[in-house]
Amino acid sequence: MADVRSYALVTAAYWGFTLTDGALHMLVLLHFDRLGYTPLQIALLFLLYEFFGIVTNLIGGWIGSKSGLRVTLLGGLALQIGALAILSRLNDAWAPGLSVAYVMGCQSLSGIAKDLTKMSSKSAIKLVVPGDKQGTLFRWVSLLTGSKNALKGVGYLLGGVLLALLGFQFSLLGMAGALAAVLLGSAMFLRGDLGRSKAKTKLGALFSKSADINLLSAARFFLFGSREIWFAVGLPVFLYSGLGWSFTQVGGFMSAWVIGYGAVQSATPLLLGRAPEAVPQGRAAALWAGLLAVVAAAMALLLSTHVPPALTIFAGLGIFGLVFAINSAVHSYLIVAYSTAERVSMDVGFYYGANAGGRLVGTLLSGLTFQVWGLAGCLWFTAAFVLLATGLSLLLRDTRRPAPAPA
Repeated sequence: MADVRSYALVTAAYWGFTLTDGALHMLVLLHFDRLGYTPLQIALLFLLYEFFGIVTNLIGGWIGSKSGLRVTLLGGLALQIGALAILSRLNDAWAPGLSVAYVMGCQSLSGIAKDLTKMSSKSAIKLVVPGDKQGTLFRWVSLLTGSKNALKGVGYLLGGVLLALLGFQFSLLGMAGALAAVLLGSAMFLRGDLGRSKAKTKLGALFSKSADINLLSAARFFLFGSREIWFAVGLPVFLYSGLGWSFTQVGGFMSAWVIGYGAVQSATPLLLGRAPEAVPQGRAAALWAGLLAVVAAAMALLLSTHVPPALTIFAGLGIFGLVFAINSAVHSYLIVAYSTAERVSMDVGFYYGANAGGRLVGTLLSGLTFQVWGLAGCLWFTAAFVLLATGLSLLLRDTRRPAPAPA
């Protein structure tokens, strides 16, 4: 059994990384929108970020089980520092095609870095909570997931403020320096073989043989794809170009939403009003996904009426964020609950590979549908994706029942 100190160090490093990840997203998005790039071109900038997230989650889980989570965490931090430093050399005078290719390459490094650190932190929690304390596991997973998203929201604000005050290049260099300090601290104080499997792990074992994990991963694909379809590119471009907001206003608004979203995730065990050791089941994921589809469809309808778009976005985002956060917290608990201690890094890696796949498809659709049909079109696609997640979630097993033996 790993110690809580090691888990705390992994989590603290993940928090530091998350700040730079959120800021980087906002810096790239707003900088290129200012330069006149189309929504589809901006979406392309993030495709390799998400694609390599898929690959990294799969391979990273296998590496973590063989070498321990310390290796994957430090590797993720080092890659992010490199990505920030390289991206700071971008020249606005370059041709658009060259700029897009350069940024996509840098974002691929950042995508690998993000999912190495995420997999390390999410896997570590399984190793410090006793197997018979499912209620405790639910609360710890909700707190970790919520705090991470709250800090990512702070990162969005940080990105907008840094872009306005320091410009693109110096913002990236400053973040690289801060993250280097996090890497140094992690290398000095993180010890042990946290997450290393005692059994020999073959590369082919990284694909889960559990029906529950496969179903949950597929549902996660559509759930997080649904959010990115309107949130990744369409919403911030609409706020900046459609409503005429400043960088700081866009970053601040996105930040406030993500911070609130993270706070709801952390408080999900309290909001669901359950007994200390009671936990949600697969049907809970289906219920909250169904409600999310209704919210997205209602927002799309309102954007087609005479209701002021800003009012629809403000009110709709609040409701959407509340429902989505609870759904995400339930998902984050279920993947850890369905996993075994020996396979946790591989199962979590496989699951977040599906998550990255959904984000990749959602990001591409965000730029494409916003360019063709506007924000209302993005929301209709969102509703369709969430309905697919709902159907898959209905098939999930109760975590209190033993899993069927593999065939």
